[in-house]
Amino acid sequence: MDDLVLLILCSPSGAGKTTLTRHLLDNLKDFTFSVSHTTRRPRAGEQDGREYHFVDRVRFQTLIAEGEFAEWAEVHGNLYGTSVREIERARAEGKRGIVFDVDYQGARQIKAKLRDAIGVFVLPPSMDELRRRLEGRGTEDAAAVERRFANAWHEIEHYGFFDYLVVNDDLDRAKAAVLGIALAERHRRWRLAPTAELLLKAR
Repeated sequence: MDDLVLLILCSPSGAGKTTLTRHLLDNLKDFTFSVSHTTRRPRAGEQDGREYHFVDRVRFQTLIAEGEFAEWAEVHGNLYGTSVREIERARAEGKRGIVFDVDYQGARQIKAKLRDAIGVFVLPPSMDELRRRLEGRGTEDAAAVERRFANAWHEIEHYGFFDYLVVNDDLDRAKAAVLGIALAERHRRWRLAPTAELLLKAR
């Protein structure tokens, strides 16, 4: 079993996954974010190496051939991948958890390779609200919004694969739910059993 909490956060675009991830990392300093590689262009305010490692398709394909990724998938016409080095980095830095921001395809690949990984799927309160959020972001044209909205139905169909579901109908409650899941996983008996055994040896 892995002492490192491997927490996967997944949702359709616009459900609030990025906001929830930031809140979790702001409140649990011993958790770190797995920075994925992607071939999509950076959005306004995004920084290479912080939100993503931005690479072109040729470089991405090279990394696949080199076995660099724990998972990778094509989403909305762009390639995304999680480097195994991110997990190694988290351990080297003494972190107690790492958060993966991936789609359901990536979640399946991670859980297939890392059996202790925990999947959390974030749901919108309704499809009408999801559309409103996508349109309100103002980062993409109408065609891209429609494509993401259409894909959302397919993504939600896979909710049964995940260990936890969080409905983001109230942001504060959703933040508390995700934080609570991470804390509970960090306090699994088998993760803290060595501490208990040390106490018993002190008798």
